[in-house]
Order: sequence, then structure tokens, then C-alpha cells
Amino acid sequence: MTRSKGSLDSLVRRPRRNRKGVAVRSMVAETDLLPRNLVLPLFLIDGKEKREPIGAMPGVARFSIDLAIGEARKAFAVGIPSLALFPRIDDKKKDSFARESKNPDNLLLRAVREIKSAVPELSIITDVAMDPYSTDGHDGLVRDGQVVNDDTLPILAEMAVAKAKAGADWVAPSDMMDGRVGAIRRALDDGGYTDTSILSYCAKYASAFYGPFREALDSAPRSGDKKTYQMDPANRREAMREARLDIAEGADALMVKPALCYLDVVADFSRKFELPIAAYFVSGEYSMICAAAEKGWLDRRRALLESHLSVRRAGASIIFTYAALELAGWLNE
Repeated sequence: MTRSKGSLDSLVRRPRRNRKGVAVRSMVAETDLLPRNLVLPLFLIDGKEKREPIGAMPGVARFSIDLAIGEARKAFAVGIPSLALFPRIDDKKKDSFARESKNPDNLLLRAVREIKSAVPELSIITDVAMDPYSTDGHDGLVRDGQVVNDDTLPILAEMAVAKAKAGADWVAPSDMMDGRVGAIRRALDDGGYTDTSILSYCAKYASAFYGPFREALDSAPRSGDKKTYQMDPANRREAMREARLDIAEGADALMVKPALCYLDVVADFSRKFELPIAAYFVSGEYSMICAAAEKGWLDRRRALLESHLSVRRAGASIIFTYAALELAGWLNE
């Protein structure tokens, strides 16, 4: 193309040359988002052939185990390597000590065994916290109105061992109690589960974006809030302290939750630590995009792809997301 009269001969650096077409943009792209980066969370309910849509999370539902196996097969078929399982527990089975969490025939542990049997190639991640099983709705043991730390640790350790025994590949403590990674690692090793990995929710913030998730599991606190153990959204350096402690205690991967509001923390972890970094694209982040798309205010596909790419760009190699099946389908086109 000839230069017009008066064009700037000195303009030799033109970044737009690297954006001039699809092939060029693809060749010079700095970040990729692939199905293997995704983890599909699945909500579980008791029963057979049951699928219960979750009103606050468009396109997401609770599944009985038989239907969850079908979702697991879909995930594996599109290249998603991992599932994260979350059970909705009947209130009649809850108590202050989360005893149902150790019942070998409980909903979650049955699901782990049956999904692993049906799709053994998938990696199964199981949450470790008391709230789904607790009448108090807190992640730790409540005594005299306070969530107590040290007495919670043996309960979490026993929960983790039960999940490992059922065949979980990962246990993911999301409770934010001090010292829980070390307590869980010791219990797993003492039980002979040295190959069971720990994915620590080490920077889990007290976020407004968890609301739809709590509807999905009916796990909201019965009193108070979670601010004495989940992190203050104002704090960034504190996350580094949490990460160093969890690494020292034996964590195999680190989680930042939520994702979008805490990309700076994801980036900090990616730069500073050698462990794999995960981020959870939480229910509120997912639902606000869905709601805006339903209003016609943005393009659902483009917004979901862009927002998840931003999490990868910040440094997360693992992304928990309710859009995993959709994303993988688009990425495979």
C-alpha cells in the first residue's frame, strides 16, 4: 500500500499490524483458554432422575447421582478434566458437628464412588467444610455463638479422610480455619492416602458474590456472617501470608475465590509461587453475566469467554466455573 502525501515516515512501529486478521491475531496471542483449564462444579441431590433448576443461576441445576454421571460424561467428552462436587443435604441429616459428612453412604461419598466408576479418567475434587452438613451453616464448629478454630480441625481432617477413602483425587478445604491444611495432610498421610492432593482455598474472601451458591445448597449461616474467618476484601498482602502458610503445611495447589474481583491476587500468586493456581468464577459472577445477557445488555458468549480469559491472563491455570460446558463447546469449535 502506497503512503499518502504527508504521511509520517517515522511511524515504523505499528502495533496494529499484529491485529490485521484472525490468523495473525491467533499466532501472536499471549494467553489461551482451553477446556483442560476448566473445572465443572456439580450440585448433588438425593433421588433418581432428578434435575432441579436453580433460579438464581440460569442454566445450572442440582442433579441426582444418576443424572450427574451423565453430566460427568459430557464434561469428559469435551475435554474438561475435573469435576467439583457439592451436595445439598437434607436438614434432618444436619447437626452441629457435621456428623453426616463422615457417613460412608452419604450423598457426596456415594457420588464420588459412582462417578469414578462410570468415568474413571475424570479427576474428582471434593470440598472440605462443615457448612453443607451443619445446622449452624458455618464452615467451622460453632460454640457460644463463635466459630472456634482448633476444635474444627479434627472434624475437617476426618471429613477429608472419608472423601479420600471414597476415591476423591483432591480434597479442597474451603473453610479458612487456621492450620487446617496441615491437619488434613497429617490425617491423609496417617490413613495411607499420601497420593490424595490438597487444593487449598487459601484466599477465600467474604464476598457478596456467593449468594446464588448458598441458594443452591441451602447453606447460608443461620446467624452472623463469615467475616471472622473468610478474608476482608480490602486485603491483598494478607493473601500472600495465607498462601505461604498453606504451602508450608502441604498444599498442592492454591485457590483464589472469587475470581474477577481478585485478579490482582491471582496475579500475585502466579508470580510468587510455583504451585498451580486456581480461581473460582463464583455464582454471583456467573449470574450477573447471565442476567445482563438476558436483558440484552451484553453478548453472553463473548462476555463469558472474555471474562474467563482474563482469569487465565492473570495467571490461573485452573478455573472453577458453572459455564464450563458452554465454554468448552465454544472453545472446541
